[in-house]
Amino acid sequence: MDISHAMRVLVQVVDSGSFVRAADALGMSNAAVTRQIASLESHLGARLLHRTTRRLSLTDAGAEFCARSRVILEEIAEAEAVAGEGSAQPFGLLRISAPLSFGLMQLARFLPGFRARHPQLRLDIDLSDRVVDLANEGVDVALRIASKLDDNLVARRIAPVSMVVCASPDYLKRRGTPKVPAELVDHATLSFSYLWAGDEWPFTDANGDLTRVKVSPAVHATNGDLLRELAVAGGGIIMQPTFIVASELERGTLVPILAEYQTLELSLFAVYLSRRHLSNKVRVFIDELVSAIGEDAPRGHPKPRASAKRPSASLRRV
Repeated sequence: MDISHAMRVLVQVVDSGSFVRAADALGMSNAAVTRQIASLESHLGARLLHRTTRRLSLTDAGAEFCARSRVILEEIAEAEAVAGEGSAQPFGLLRISAPLSFGLMQLARFLPGFRARHPQLRLDIDLSDRVVDLANEGVDVALRIASKLDDNLVARRIAPVSMVVCASPDYLKRRGTPKVPAELVDHATLSFSYLWAGDEWPFTDANGDLTRVKVSPAVHATNGDLLRELAVAGGGIIMQPTFIVASELERGTLVPILAEYQTLELSLFAVYLSRRHLSNKVRVFIDELVSAIGEDAPRGHPKPRASAKRPSASLRRV
């Protein structure tokens, strides 16, 4: 059987929601579409679709096969376009996963220009702090903020992500300002649930000595913006990327503390599937993101207050 044609039929059936509408879109008869799906299931030895008189839905095996089929079909289409037109212009659907706060505060500023330069690209963006499975969910590239990644992942480092420990002036007036990391145990802390270090916040002093402080957070949350707002309201001390708290540091509604210590060293990575030939649309996206916010790009920083040390470099606003 023509496996690529069968993949196209399956994807169209799923996108159309019915065999009849898929047949119309493909210019095939309903019977021919039914036969293609039946032949594909027989070839794979697995049921791909649950069929009722009212609706269609993918089985677990069907969901995985359909996601992988989309990736393969898009690569075939890209290869045909490049060979036929002698052009390497990216086109088709680019699926991106990114952390929520980064997506809202950084990626959203980058994308309008990116789309203007590449009008043939369509974007499907999932903003979530969860770790996605690229292959099973059909994601082309995932942006992740971490100190390091698993060795089995293929990734490119985009930019450093600096962390800052801070609190509101009101909180520090009420509770006092910690002078050394160990004093954090006596304070209300607000912790990011997916923080790589967990609730053991690491600090390195000027001599290079590392201290891990086990905090007991008053609040755990899966979103840094929420924690920032709680901190601004005087709820406690946070450790967050400077791109999340830059405006508050500039206005003075948050004040950096323990600035003599180095905190977590994180990076923004672009993670993609291990392939012999990286998709042109993924390569272009990563290259332009590096150009916009990478280590060699010019950066802006929050203006330091006279009484506080300036936070170290981090992602600029694009």
